[in-house]
Amino acid sequence: MGRNIIWTRIGIAFLVLVSFSLAWMGCSSIEKERRGEPMKGEDAGVGKYYYFDDVLIPKELNYKPDESFVYETPQVKTGSMVFKKWRVDSGSLVDFFLYHMQKDNWKLVNTFKGKESILNFSKPDNTCTIKIVDKWYGTTVVEVRIGTVR
Repeated sequence: MGRNIIWTRIGIAFLVLVSFSLAWMGCSSIEKERRGEPMKGEDAGVGKYYYFDDVLIPKELNYKPDESFVYETPQVKTGSMVFKKWRVDSGSLVDFFLYHMQKDNWKLVNTFKGKESILNFSKPDNTCTIKIVDKWYGTTVVEVRIGTVR
């Protein structure tokens, strides 16, 4: 009889522990959603601005906050933003960025085009590197790295 009471208490303790763990995970995901919209600026019709007001990202790409970061101080703002989409033509992405970055007053420094495409842009006190990679399983990954000195 004493053994049943012990096993019952262990079972109840286990259920309480699992319940608290699930509640903790649920609250942390809600907190991630509340931390703020990654978009800063306006929806430009063909794309969105994320954190940086002068780098337009195509609407079709999905922002991956768990793989991205933005660091900001009064003097410096820098970051690496990752976007993904399944079955996107990387050539059209290159064309999109070449057109819209120059439209936002970025100067093209150089490009490397191939299985991995890398686009380098500059402005006074700003640099931006955009890397576009087609994965073997069909996903296209776009990584935008920006450094700004204020």
